Amino acid sequence: MTMQAAVGEMKRSRIRLFIVFMLFLVTTINYADRATLSIAGPQLSKELGLDAVAMGFVFSAFGWSYVIGQVPGGWLLDRYGSKWVYAISIITWSVFTFLQGWIGFLSVGSAIVALFGLRFLVGFAEAPSFPANARIVAAWFPSAERGTACAFFNSGQYFATVIFAPLMGWIAHDFGWRYVFFVMGAIGVAMGLVWIKTIYGPNEHPSINRLEFEYIRDGGALIDMDVKKANEAGPSWAQVRQLLRSRMMLGIYLGQFCINALTYFFLTWFPVYLVKERGLSILQAGFAATLPALCGFMGGVLGGVISDFLLRKTGSLTLARKAPIVGGMLLSMSIIACNYVDGQAFVIGFMALAFFGKGIGALGWAVMSDTAPKQMAGLAGGLFNMFGNLSSITTPIIIGYILAATGSFNGALVFVGLNAAVAAIAYLVVVGEIKRFEMQ
Repeated sequence: MTMQAAVGEMKRSRIRLFIVFMLFLVTTINYADRATLSIAGPQLSKELGLDAVAMGFVFSAFGWSYVIGQVPGGWLLDRYGSKWVYAISIITWSVFTFLQGWIGFLSVGSAIVALFGLRFLVGFAEAPSFPANARIVAAWFPSAERGTACAFFNSGQYFATVIFAPLMGWIAHDFGWRYVFFVMGAIGVAMGLVWIKTIYGPNEHPSINRLEFEYIRDGGALIDMDVKKANEAGPSWAQVRQLLRSRMMLGIYLGQFCINALTYFFLTWFPVYLVKERGLSILQAGFAATLPALCGFMGGVLGGVISDFLLRKTGSLTLARKAPIVGGMLLSMSIIACNYVDGQAFVIGFMALAFFGKGIGALGWAVMSDTAPKQMAGLAGGLFNMFGNLSSITTPIIIGYILAATGSFNGALVFVGLNAAVAAIAYLVVVGEIKRFEMQ
C-alpha cells in the first residue's frame, strides 16, 4: 500500500454526507413539483373557471394516487433496490409535471380532466420517493446519526419553497402559469440523470473507504439491505398484517397523517390564502411564502440535531424522538393565531412560527428508519407514507368545503391546528416505546 493510500485509510471518508445531500436535493425538487399547482393555481383557476371545491379536488388528485402507490412502490424498492426504482420515479414524475403545462391549449372541460389525470400520475410516480429516502438512510447511517440525516432530507420540503416559490411566482407573473410546469419538469429530468450517475449502496460505492464502511456497519446501518434481497421475492401480506396489528406502528401512522395535514395546507391552499384572504399578488405570495418555509427548514434541521443529541445523552430512543415531535406539534398550533391578527407581517410571523414547530416535529421518517423491520423496510415505509399521505387527499378537500361553506379561511386554520394537537396526542398516548419492529 502506498503512503497516500495508507493515509486515506486512516481518515474516515464521508460519502454518507454526500448521499444525504443528494436525498435533500431530490426531496427539494419533489416538493417543488408538488407545489407547482399551488403557485399556478390562482391564474389557472381563473382561466379555467374553477371554484374552491373544484380546486380542492384538483389539489387532491396527487394524493389519491400517491396513497394508492405506496404499497406497490415499497414492494418494488424491497424487490429491486433503491437506486433504479428511485431514478425511474424521479424522471417519470418530472415528465408528467412538464406535460401539465400543455393543458392550457385544451378546451376548458378537457383541460380540467387532463390536469386531474396528470396530477394523479405525478402522485403515482412519486410514491416510492420517501420510502426510498428512509431505506437509503437506514443503509448509510448509524442509529446515532439517523435523526439528523432524516431531518435534513425531510427539510427539503421547506427549502423547496425557499428556492422555488419565488422562482415559480416570478415565472407565473412574467411568463404565465404554463411555464411553471415546463421549467420544473425539465429540472426534475436533469436531477434524475444526475441521480443515476452518483448514487450507490454502501457495498458498491467506489469512494467509500474501510473506516467509514465499518463505522456505519458497526453503528447499526443496514448496509446489505439491497444486496441480500436482490434474488428473493418481495415481502408477504402476512408480514403487512403484523405491522397493522402493532399499536406502536398505528400510533406512528396516525401521527404522520396529522403532521402531513400541515404540510398539505402549505403545499396547496397557503398561496391561495395569501392572495384571496390577505390581498397579496401572486408574485408577492411567492416571496411571502419563503419566510415560513425557511423557518420550517431551520426547524427541520434543528429537530434532528436535538433528537440525536438527546439520544446520545440519555440513550433513550423513545425520549429522543418523542420530545421534539410533541413540542414541535404544540408550537405548530400557533397557526390558529392568524385568525386574530390583521397585519400581513403578523400573519407571516405566526405562519413562520407554526412551520418552525412543524419542522422540529417532522421526525416521522427518523422514527420509521428506527422501527421498520429489516426484511421489509421499503414496504414498511410505504405503509407509513400511505397512511400519512391520506391527508393529502382529505386536507385540500376539507379546506375547500370549509371555504365554500364559510367564505373564510378561519375554520381551515383551526382545522390545521387541531391536526397538530392530535399528532402530539398520538405520540404521547398511543405509540409507546419506540424500537425496531421484529417480524414473527
